Amino acid sequence: MSDPKKLFAALFEPKRIALIGASADSTKTTSRPQRFLRKHGFTGEILPVNPSRSEILGEKAFKDLDAIPGDIDHAYILLNGRGAIDSLAACGKRGVKVASILAGGFADAGAAGASLQDDLSRIVAETGIRLVGPNSIGTVSTDPPMVLTANAAFAIDKLRTGRWAVVSQSGSLIGALLSRADARGIGFSRLISVGNEVDLAVGEIADLMVDDPATDAILLFMETLRDGDRLAHAARRAHAAGKPVIAYKLGRSEIGQELAKSHTGAIAGSDATFDAFCRRHGIARVSMFESLIDVPALLVDRPLASGKRVAVATTTGGGAAMVVDNMAMAGLDIADPPQALVDWLKPLGITAGEGRLIDLTLAGAKPEIVAGTIERLLADDGNDAVIFVVGSSAQFNPELAVEPLLRFARTAKPFAVSLTPTAEKSLALLTAAGVPAFRHPESCSEAMAVCLLRAAPQPLPALAEPSRAALDALGAGRINGFDERRAADLFSALGVPMAKSMAIPDAKRVAAAVAEVGAPVVLKILSADIAHKTEAGGVALGLMDGQAAAVAARDIEKRVKAHSPHAKLDGFLIQKMERGLAEVILGFRRDPLVGPTITVGLGGVLAEIYKDASTRIAPVNEAEARQMIEEVKGLATIRGYRNLPKGDVAALAKTIAAFSTLAHKAFADVSEAEINPLLVKPEGEGVVAVDGLVLLR
Repeated sequence: MSDPKKLFAALFEPKRIALIGASADSTKTTSRPQRFLRKHGFTGEILPVNPSRSEILGEKAFKDLDAIPGDIDHAYILLNGRGAIDSLAACGKRGVKVASILAGGFADAGAAGASLQDDLSRIVAETGIRLVGPNSIGTVSTDPPMVLTANAAFAIDKLRTGRWAVVSQSGSLIGALLSRADARGIGFSRLISVGNEVDLAVGEIADLMVDDPATDAILLFMETLRDGDRLAHAARRAHAAGKPVIAYKLGRSEIGQELAKSHTGAIAGSDATFDAFCRRHGIARVSMFESLIDVPALLVDRPLASGKRVAVATTTGGGAAMVVDNMAMAGLDIADPPQALVDWLKPLGITAGEGRLIDLTLAGAKPEIVAGTIERLLADDGNDAVIFVVGSSAQFNPELAVEPLLRFARTAKPFAVSLTPTAEKSLALLTAAGVPAFRHPESCSEAMAVCLLRAAPQPLPALAEPSRAALDALGAGRINGFDERRAADLFSALGVPMAKSMAIPDAKRVAAAVAEVGAPVVLKILSADIAHKTEAGGVALGLMDGQAAAVAARDIEKRVKAHSPHAKLDGFLIQKMERGLAEVILGFRRDPLVGPTITVGLGGVLAEIYKDASTRIAPVNEAEARQMIEEVKGLATIRGYRNLPKGDVAALAKTIAAFSTLAHKAFADVSEAEINPLLVKPEGEGVVAVDGLVLLR
């Protein structure tokens, strides 16, 4: 089904639902979808399918799909294994628009399950049926009500409506999110568990939500990323529509934990690359599960912020300090109190202005003081957002410091309230009024940081067609293997300055090569089979003449053969010894989750230990490359830190951008490439690469 409107209707607003494998036993999970549909007010037709029953829970039952007259919008398959596969095939043959499969035991269960999942993929391809799952605990709409799920959390008496949609790769955590939100008085528009994503995945379903008039924000619970291009497209459309996309992703995926052959893969990891993906496409990533329901209230119907200064007032110094500390760690600035507020508070016995925190504790939580303080802070041009942190009165006397805040709902400037004690009544009051309220200082700080620091999706850089020299260098590497010499040829053709060097076939020609290159030199073994020459004993530094280089060559051969006896050796590389102010690692990688990435970090042999690096989706332009340089702490030395000599940052940024053009489709078989080190020379003197690595798929 290619029509998004028809797909959306079949998923979230079906009129006729078949339940294949429905049970009349209310103690069984397979009875829940039918019970929950009726419990929460579904008004369409429920069509239970069970060959041994003529009636189930008051509904007429059918022995098979063919016994059901008319069209079927959505079928929920409640059978396991081969039964689920046969049922999907029957749905495809019958013309069912969408099917969901509850059962796991497919790709989530190893090789045998993966084979079964391949059968599902084949049926989808052959019949055109759209599939949710397998391992999908269901699909829910709150208006109109359609609770097609086996999740026990939906036994809740009343399902709240709301305007936020949830797309989750975990079924059980939909229930956890539902219960937490319900306790806060928050409801959702749509909730869907996508499971193993054989067909319909997070990106395509998020894209459907962009056009859903009942949805104002799209919340994603993710374990991995299977359809990055579609999610990127959806996120960009959502931004244009004014709908924030907020993602919580579990830690590094299994595939991201596998160390790549380059240092870059180990440094970046899947978490850094997912961050880069979110940054590129305007997705707000949160680190706390709770933030999925905390953050949207500060983002919906709010334009991107133009500053990051937050004013903080409180009736509890310690509680506010926790909020301030977390905000500072997130990169926000704490604003000074305005003079007008200082002057207003002074006659009331409150001294403000000696610190950035406006502490009302000593004067007591009085409604008029609380309201007056917030009013003046919101009117002050010296801050970009305001937070009020409430102490014990929130729990026992909400009329003192909470009720005065209700008038500040939906302010033009971001305003949030953090409650230090457990204060469910106050939390409900604020939420119902539309005031963003938080029960954890960490989630309050994270929400404000996301609100003020989030950015629009970045423009997608255009990629020029690669030069003939670059294509020729790639072709030579494909045929002969990529040793350092051929890697250097490719990088040079891309626009990366490379150190002067000469390749020789054996040790006999070392002395002559040193004379031509000019001492001092570096001597390196050449082999496409050895990724890291230093670790194999294949490098000698600072050789001052041909005789020393010849001796070093024989020693290198012995060490390398002992370390890597099966490696094919192609001779030696004689390279001019270069020096710089700093060593940079520059890496390109086709990440299995997000695609081409570029990483810049502190280089040298300890690069992988320090992991001081910045990662982006490739390609990048020079402006974005400069941002990456700024993010690497160890490169402060070339940025003029404490009057140290400045490095040629402009040349470094230009080289990063040039190297990132490996993202072009012409280089699709380059899985990883790396320069380590890239030496940064003094300002105006450029950069030079002295080592290179290219790995093909």
